[in-house]
Amino acid sequence: MGLFDFFKKDKESKAQQQALDEGLQKTKTNFFDQLSKAVVGKNTVDEAVLDDLETLLVHADVGIDTTVKVIDRIEKRVARDKYVNTNELDRILREEIVDLLDAHGDTTGSRAILDRPDSPGHPFVIMVVGVNGVGKTTTIGKLAHRFHSAGKKVVLGAADTFRAAAVDQLIVWGQRVGVPVISHGMNTDPAAVAYDAVLKGVEMGADVVIIDTAGRLHNKVNLMNELSKIKRVMQKVIPEAPHEVLLVLDGSTGQNAFLQAKEFTKATEVSALAITKLDGTAKGGVVIGISDQFSIPVRYIGVGEKMTDLQLFDRHTFVNSLFKK
Repeated sequence: MGLFDFFKKDKESKAQQQALDEGLQKTKTNFFDQLSKAVVGKNTVDEAVLDDLETLLVHADVGIDTTVKVIDRIEKRVARDKYVNTNELDRILREEIVDLLDAHGDTTGSRAILDRPDSPGHPFVIMVVGVNGVGKTTTIGKLAHRFHSAGKKVVLGAADTFRAAAVDQLIVWGQRVGVPVISHGMNTDPAAVAYDAVLKGVEMGADVVIIDTAGRLHNKVNLMNELSKIKRVMQKVIPEAPHEVLLVLDGSTGQNAFLQAKEFTKATEVSALAITKLDGTAKGGVVIGISDQFSIPVRYIGVGEKMTDLQLFDRHTFVNSLFKK
């Protein structure tokens, strides 16, 4: 790496850190203001402090099950160490959250494309799922930008054919990023679009093919059948496809995101998560709870409107930013 490349990379890293810090500001402000009030005038982490902490974690949408798990871990540390000062609570809480995320974190999947020097003979296929309105198509556009900017060949498939806006929006993203979009228009067979997109990816030696899919949840049987059909036709071209099923969730919806994750993990084999719109909410704790409860790694988080604001999720960086004052 040359000196110019080093400084460019360092500048980009600092810009991403700033975007993450700013994106999590509402969650940090809400959580730590309340935590400070809970421990004011107290010297040790006692039962009352833990009760207040439990309430705060639930309100931050960490989720009840994960909250209970975190509190249980802290109780064991307090019992073991006998005396834990309230000044140490931040550090202990940070360590326990990182440990929880470590259990479900990995650096494989689509994020590894950025580190791969060349394609292993076929493109990496990502099937993107999620309800309408969570930022699914925008996430696909930002992913395409990330891969394309890294010098990777990208093909997009507009297989959400039941919503005209989704097809048109993906075409606009393709033009904006400078990557081809395979589209048959509205009310066409989604599986046929996916098949042609994967085929196009193979023909042009693409590194990655990203397939948009319909986000309707009102009929789970239809959704399961549709996603299964899309998988089957893609496997006629690449037997292992899709290599990743990426579920996009809107972090600002809190507990609704948990419900969506529950429904989609029943409908298909979700292997990774992208959690969007964290910059507009005080419910950033949802990242911790969903990853823990569904044992699925968070691959990307959205912390702003810019194309570069879809970030690779790093659990240590995320938690450090969350606890930065």
